[in-house]
Amino acid sequence: MLYGIAAAATALLLSAFLTGVLRVPALRLGVTDRRRRRPLPLSGGTAVAPATVLVATAADATGLVPLGAGVGRVVTAAGCVALLGLAADLRRLRWWVTPAGTAVAACFVVPYEETGVAAGVAAVGAIVVATVAFRKLDHADGLAGTAGAVGAFGLAACATAELMDGPAALLGVLAAALAGFLLHNWFPARAGLGASGALFTGFVLAASAVFVRAGQGIGAGAAVLYGVTALGCADAALVVLGRLLDRRAVTRGRPDHLGHRLRRLGLAPRAVPVLLGAGSAGAALVAVCVHTGRLAPGAVGWVAAASAVLVLALVRRPVTPVFRPRQRVASASSQVSERLRVRSG
Repeated sequence: MLYGIAAAATALLLSAFLTGVLRVPALRLGVTDRRRRRPLPLSGGTAVAPATVLVATAADATGLVPLGAGVGRVVTAAGCVALLGLAADLRRLRWWVTPAGTAVAACFVVPYEETGVAAGVAAVGAIVVATVAFRKLDHADGLAGTAGAVGAFGLAACATAELMDGPAALLGVLAAALAGFLLHNWFPARAGLGASGALFTGFVLAASAVFVRAGQGIGAGAAVLYGVTALGCADAALVVLGRLLDRRAVTRGRPDHLGHRLRRLGLAPRAVPVLLGAGSAGAALVAVCVHTGRLAPGAVGWVAAASAVLVLALVRRPVTPVFRPRQRVASASSQVSERLRVRSG
């Protein structure tokens, strides 16, 4: 246990250090996102993924916290997914490249000897959906890191209940690395997670859930996987439904995610990750109880119902920017000036 605590502390410090150090190179290379009309360096992905991989690999190589062959494949595949996400951060990729690459990586981590071929193929699909959905949570300060840390803690509890030290150690290291990243990502964020870190986190969570639940029943396994990724699934459902209702392309980005719509309702920036993180923690707790047999798999239906209520309540909320009074005056003045300039011209 002491070795696990030491590994987690090392991952936290290393992630916090790398996130801060890599901010300037990310800005110079243009690896940024636009937030509050300013460029936000996406150095979190190049900090969380290396910190997690390096600490977990070092612990396994020294024999302090053996991961096992199956978890080693998860770490390797997640590293490849992180590189794919880094390519997406550096340049715009076609929408299908990320899901396709994630699917290839997922094929190598599913334990088919325990799940069977049919259930294994379904598990690959579930990993892809959960990973791609989690990527879109990096649209609000502190949201992706909070959701990822909560999900990692929940799955680590499931792995500990099964006496699976390897997955528990990996998930604990991931949660600690995300906590170190959150030191730079809480509002007002100085760094973002980016596609690299978000895809890496989502893949590790989904693949670990499949690995921990392999051979223990498809229904309960699906319930556990959904519980730890419920927030990402709800956000994806909201985005897809909203864009379909507005007759817009589903693959074209817009400020219409959960955090964006809650901000339009007047919720403070710091309150968004707290509120959604609390909901994610509740869903993860249900997943842990289902895994340990304290609740029936059907209990996750309450999580799905709450997510559906949230999606339906927000899907028709406006997504256009809402200006503050001073901004409205400035905007109106600029419009009048532009009209006068056009007329005089």
